[in-house]
Amino acid sequence: MTIDLNALRREFTSNGISREQMNVSPFIQFEHWMKQATEADLTLPNAMSIATSCSDEVSIRTVLLKSFDDQGFVFFTNYNSKKSQQIKQNPNAALLFPWLDLERQVKISGRVEKISTLDSIKYFSSRPKDSQLGAWASSQSDSISSRQVLLAQFEAMKNKFKKGEVPLPDFWGGYRVVPHSIEFWQGRENRLHDRFVYLKQGKDWVIERLAP
Repeated sequence: MTIDLNALRREFTSNGISREQMNVSPFIQFEHWMKQATEADLTLPNAMSIATSCSDEVSIRTVLLKSFDDQGFVFFTNYNSKKSQQIKQNPNAALLFPWLDLERQVKISGRVEKISTLDSIKYFSSRPKDSQLGAWASSQSDSISSRQVLLAQFEAMKNKFKKGEVPLPDFWGGYRVVPHSIEFWQGRENRLHDRFVYLKQGKDWVIERLAP
């Protein structure tokens, strides 16, 4: 190997975070950090890794957070995709927001549920038309022989829906990750990072500091 990965080591320089700085609500705290990530002009601050699993496999990929509130974190996908099949078998998932330029990350674990069809329609109708057609054209996670097959299917959908609005596919929509834990991680010098985790207990959230 010609790449010296040890040479990539860097020291974190953040002033860190304290318990007193953490909002009592993990969702308000997340909104605060998301706002800072957006203002820092990070590339796609709403990009998050989502890990799902079934009996014999764990998978991870990057999707985009499209909304959040005190009920959870919402993303959209094909309901026949690999992630959806795993969610059907095991409705638990973990999310990760890697805001490395801010020396931060947020980890979320929780239960996954489908959002309402109405909410999926509202989001789908807000997408550019070509993105709507892309949802119809792609049998997500299926094997295809070439890109030309995908492009041909896209053209077929353009022709099919050339008049009027593109309807929501019955195999496409949103999921909500309803969290039971949300961890906020801030890098510090000497790898003595600050970590605070919110844990759901009944209707309340408790905050604990974790060792780095």
